[in-house]
Amino acid sequence: MISEAEAKRRKAIRLIISGILLFFLCLLPADATSDTKEKMEQAEQKKEEKEQELAQAQQDLAMTEEKLATLQAVKSDYQGEMLVLNEEMQLVADHLAVLETKIDLKQMEIDRTQEELEQATQRRISQYESMKARIRYLYEGGGTDIIEIMLTADNFADFLNYADYMDELLSYDRMMLDEYMRTEEQITLAGIQLQAEMDELDALKQDIFRQQDRVNELMDKTAVRIANTNESIDEANAQADAFEQDVNEKTQEVADATAEYQKIKAKYEEELRLSRLAAQSTWRDISEVTFEENDRYLLANLIYCEAGGEPYEGQVAVGAVVINRVLSSVYPDTVTGVIYQRHQFSPVDYGTLANALNVNKATDSCYRAADEAMSGRTNVGNCVYFRTPIPGLEGIRIGGHIFY
Repeated sequence: MISEAEAKRRKAIRLIISGILLFFLCLLPADATSDTKEKMEQAEQKKEEKEQELAQAQQDLAMTEEKLATLQAVKSDYQGEMLVLNEEMQLVADHLAVLETKIDLKQMEIDRTQEELEQATQRRISQYESMKARIRYLYEGGGTDIIEIMLTADNFADFLNYADYMDELLSYDRMMLDEYMRTEEQITLAGIQLQAEMDELDALKQDIFRQQDRVNELMDKTAVRIANTNESIDEANAQADAFEQDVNEKTQEVADATAEYQKIKAKYEEELRLSRLAAQSTWRDISEVTFEENDRYLLANLIYCEAGGEPYEGQVAVGAVVINRVLSSVYPDTVTGVIYQRHQFSPVDYGTLANALNVNKATDSCYRAADEAMSGRTNVGNCVYFRTPIPGLEGIRIGGHIFY
């Protein structure tokens, strides 16, 4: 037999433990609809969505950086082409300078040859005129002076000398005329050759001009490509900056979502621990409960807010959860205390219950369910939680709720 004093001591200890448990339940409330688990799953889903968004943002950034690297390589190739074209243009310019020098020198040769040709022509004309004058003098003028000179010779040797002189004079004129004619012909041929060379140089010069035009055109096109590539690089840089900023934001969002998920998960795990503890706690019999006058009205309207659209058995089950808490030693021992325990029922937090109480929205079935629950009837055993179904949650399924 346990002494009366021992019994009182044990009862006092149970009351103290119950008070401590009630205190912690008030600090870490477990919503009767298990909103914490739902929030945890929503937080986990949000975290996964943010992780997917972060992965997509990282992929976009990586693709943009790859595109940027490709554009940089293309730009480098274009710049290399431009360097080659600049070198080619320099060679063309050097070639043109050399060719222009050759043309100038060749023009000087042509001018000198033409001057020599004109001088030779003048000498030939002068010589030809002199020869014509002597011949005309000898043959047209009668040649009296020459004959007289020859007749006045003192002897035959002088006469022959005069005759040889005249013959040499005529031969010289002919020789000089032939020589000048040959010189003129040579100069003329040289002039033709020089002009042909000049024409060839001019053709080369025109070809160089065409090369210059071609290189200039290629340089212009390459410059346009470089400019376009620079614009693409600027756009890619802007996109990369935007994606990098997006990655940073998404990284922070993932971190925030992860922290929120961990916070809610810790809260949910604590609620499950307290739920198991409540199941193992001391329970009163329904006969030990004294209901207040307003309890039926309050419970019926809560049932309406939580399960007004559920089957009647679902309404009874919601009422049974409230009464089970009243019977458990780890929850308040009154209907009012249970329903208004901080953050326990969503209709209380959202003001829905207050609106229902103002106009008494509870239906007859809600009142009957409240009466059955307050009579001690339970169709969910000792369950103290209910919520809409979620994957992995086991319990008693009634209508649109699972009770556990």
